[in-house]
This record gives sequence, structure tokens and C-alpha cells, in this order.
Amino acid sequence: MIGRWLACALFASALQGVAFDAKTLAHIRQHSPRPPLAADPTNRVADDPRAAALGRRFFFEKRWSKSGEIACATCHDPERGFADGKQVGEGLAKLERNTLSLLDSARQRWFFWDGRADSAWAQAFGPLEHDAEMGSSRVQAIAVVAEDEELRSAYVELFGAMQDVGDVARFPRDAKPSETNATASSAWSSMRADDRAAIDRAASNVAKCLAAYERGLVTGPAPFDRFVEGLADGNTEKLAALSPSAQRGLALFVGKANCRLCHSGPNFSDGEFHSIGVAPLGGGPPRDAGRHTGAKLVRANPFNAASPFSDAPNGPAAERLATLRAGPETWGEFRTPSLRNVARTAPYMHQGQFATLDAVVRFYSTMQGALAPGHHQETVLRPLNLTDDEIADLVAFLGSLGGEDVAEELRRPLDER
Repeated sequence: MIGRWLACALFASALQGVAFDAKTLAHIRQHSPRPPLAADPTNRVADDPRAAALGRRFFFEKRWSKSGEIACATCHDPERGFADGKQVGEGLAKLERNTLSLLDSARQRWFFWDGRADSAWAQAFGPLEHDAEMGSSRVQAIAVVAEDEELRSAYVELFGAMQDVGDVARFPRDAKPSETNATASSAWSSMRADDRAAIDRAASNVAKCLAAYERGLVTGPAPFDRFVEGLADGNTEKLAALSPSAQRGLALFVGKANCRLCHSGPNFSDGEFHSIGVAPLGGGPPRDAGRHTGAKLVRANPFNAASPFSDAPNGPAAERLATLRAGPETWGEFRTPSLRNVARTAPYMHQGQFATLDAVVRFYSTMQGALAPGHHQETVLRPLNLTDDEIADLVAFLGSLGGEDVAEELRRPLDER
């Protein structure tokens, strides 16, 4: 079977004008097609349409935020590739890192730039309770659901009876575990242990609905995928999906530039963490510990895969946590983002340091402005010394990784017609 594919691909390669040798074709084949979404055993409602519909309501819900004006969709704007187009995120205040896109995020195994969550549902309440993002609390979120007849009914259908949180003295709306907000932390600590447990259980259920909605944010095949199909079957229309420039960029990506070293597989990411020497905004030495802190936080996350709120606390994701290390070599490392749909989600890097893909490729070409190598930094990075034409070709190829957009109805609130 592989031999037949290779023979067809070599023939198709010759037909479309850019010659790929057998090694290059083998590398290309590793990037497409994408496999089906893997199951998430930690979330029993991950593929339940009722949970996804409820999660869609939650995604656009502004009543959760302290100001009443911010929803998940504010920073993960459907019209901006479920990102925000800013260098760093901005909720109630400006943040320290760039907002990652949610497109195809269900294919990830770590969440946030530092990987401090190991599932989409474990990620959900981080922004909601962050004082500079939505500035709210899990108690407030559950109160919104409990006091809205339609939301409560949908929740009860999925999870059973919901905690009565009407007594504000017993369930203070600003209560949350927090290391930076003493008032909120004190209010949380003053609650009865069983009430805190009930809120956490309800919060995990709500978060799992959000994750079920986000599992639907999967893009369709990209021009690159159609091109790979053309390599397999010799279809000239599919081969025309990539311009000659993009085809040359593809050859560079898997060859001379070796971008696939970190941007590997069908998701164009190794899912791991690296320090590539990009200077922080404002200059100076790096101050963000990245994965070094994130690895500690994911183990301590009360909603992680090994927690009592996980639906598979002894599953593979939990086992992965057990072997997670946070050694000094992880300081300043950040997650390798997927390159799928990358042209839609500028600016780039963990603080949006580069406004365009051209600027990103030029950085790798020259390493100009990179921090002086240290013992925590990647040692495999060397200037690629690309020509202007090669840079343009690589950018053209990256543009071919944009897939068909998610369904229209998923890009707007459920009750918007």
C-alpha cells in the first residue's frame, strides 16, 4: 500500500512541477490526513449534543463576569478564529500572554501556553476566576445557572439535581480559592466544606459542557490536505490546491528549514514545550517561567485528570500527570502551537511579539533579536539563512493550512437567529 502511494505521489509530484523526492514525500504524508478526534474519557458528556448546546450558551454568557460585559467569546472571538487579534489578552485588565485560538483545540493534550490544564474542561474556570480576565467566581457562575430556569433545566437533565445557592450568606457570590484575592479566598474558606464540594462538582459539570461545545470547533480540510490527496491519486484539481510557491514552501518546511522538528504530525505541533529565545515584550530578560510553573499548576489543579471530578481518574491522562516533571530545564518554555489555521490568528508567539507570519519566518531565518543562549534554551535552533523568495514560499505554505471554517451556527449564541 505504501509503495503504491509513493509511486502515485512521485508521478503526481512530477506532474505538478515541484519535484519531491521519496524522503520528502514520506515526510509530507505524516502531516495529513488528520485522524478523528480522540475520545476524552475524563469528560463523560464530551460528545453529548445536549452538553454541547448548553456549553454554547455558556460560551456566550456575559452574566458570569464581574462587569457583566465579558464572555468567553469576548477574547475567543468567532470572527477572529476564536482568538482576539491582540498581542496579549485583555479582559478587565491587560494580561501577560497572547490569547490562543480555540480552533481544533480538542486535539491538544495541554492547555494554556504553559500547559497548566490538561483538558478543555479543566481550563474553563481559569479565565472566569482570574481577576484580570472575567474577575468572577465559580459560585457566581453556578448562581447564574441555578437562577435561570432554562439553564437550570438543561443542567438538571444532564447531571441531576442542582445545589440551591439562593442563600447569599452561605454561598457568597465572590467566593473562590485565590492566591491573589484575599477577600475572595477568605469568603471561600469560610464556606462549609460540603458546600465548597457541591460548588466544585457543579463547576466541573458546567466546565465539561463548555468543553463539549469547544469539541465542535473543528475546521475542515485545508488546501494542504487536498494537495496531499492529489499526491495520492494524481488528481490534477486537488494538486492545484497549492500554488507553486506554497509547494516550494512545503518542501522547505519538511526539508531544509526542518520546521517539522517541532511542528510535527497532522496537527503541526509536537504538543510539547520549548524555549526558542524570543525576547519578551518591552525587552529585558525573560520573566515568565512558562512550563516550569505550568507543570506544577497542572498537578495542583483541582479539576485535573486525576481529580475526583474527572470521569477517568485512573486513566491515561491521569497517568501522564504522575510522571510529569518541572525541572529547571523547563523554565521559560512555552507550548508549541498548532500551525493549522495559523494565518487567521495573528499576532504570534506567547506575547504576540510578531505581527505577521513573514516576521516569524524571518526570525527563524536570522535569529536576530533572539536572547543570548542559556542553559534553558533550545540548542537545536540555528539561523536558517533563507532567501527572501524562500521566506515568501514558506509563508505561502503556512497560508495553505487554513481549513474550512466551523459550522456557522457554532459561531453565534444559541438563541441568535
